[in-house]
Amino acid sequence: MNRITLPALFAFCFFVGFGFVLRNLPEPPCANSLTCVESLETHVENESTAIFQGQELAVPSINLEQEALLADLQEAPDILGVSDPEELLAAAAEKHIYVDLSTQTLYAYEGNDQYFSTLVSTGKWGRTPTGDFTIWVKIRATKMSGGSGNDYYYLPNVPYVMFFYNSDIPKARGYGLHGTYWHNNFGHEMSHGCVNLRTVDAQKLYEWTTPVVEANTTHATKENPGTPITICNQLEIREGQTPVCLE
Repeated sequence: MNRITLPALFAFCFFVGFGFVLRNLPEPPCANSLTCVESLETHVENESTAIFQGQELAVPSINLEQEALLADLQEAPDILGVSDPEELLAAAAEKHIYVDLSTQTLYAYEGNDQYFSTLVSTGKWGRTPTGDFTIWVKIRATKMSGGSGNDYYYLPNVPYVMFFYNSDIPKARGYGLHGTYWHNNFGHEMSHGCVNLRTVDAQKLYEWTTPVVEANTTHATKENPGTPITICNQLEIREGQTPVCLE
């Protein structure tokens, strides 16, 4: 019989214990570790300075009162072009967003027809979760911050935010699609877990997706449901059909 020496036993116990600790480390409470609660609410901070990768950046100004005034002056259309609640639900059900992490590309579909596609930036410093999700709230602008040291970031006035969740990724984790003014490196991983879009693309999606915007913060409801989102490591795009998640 082979004898186990004390150093070998110690090493074995150490690595088993270390592996257990790694497997059971708690996940970060929120994609924006320093402003988890604030990032889930409307927050505008004009005339401030953003910080990203050690650089100070100007923050785009947002005037919510002016935007509300302009919206009031416009004739309010029927939600999604329909007024019947059943037709509204049917129209909303046709919309679906897909994100391919391998190509850093977002696709928006209405039924089997591709409405829109664009390059995005997903998680580099924090993993973007994969799976099927639903938009649960849309926020015109908010503040996001987190990290530490060289990884510290402070980003007021993040525009056109669409937070998503599922049964495994709760709302409090703060993952979402949103506009981005602090980098222009789309097509490459650049985020802390969210899906970064060009601001013009984020606005287009914000106005296209459901829940249909009713205020600066709009929660999805049974009558005004959120658009589904599928995030995959790799997608297969098929002409005339909806994308298929390969992995």
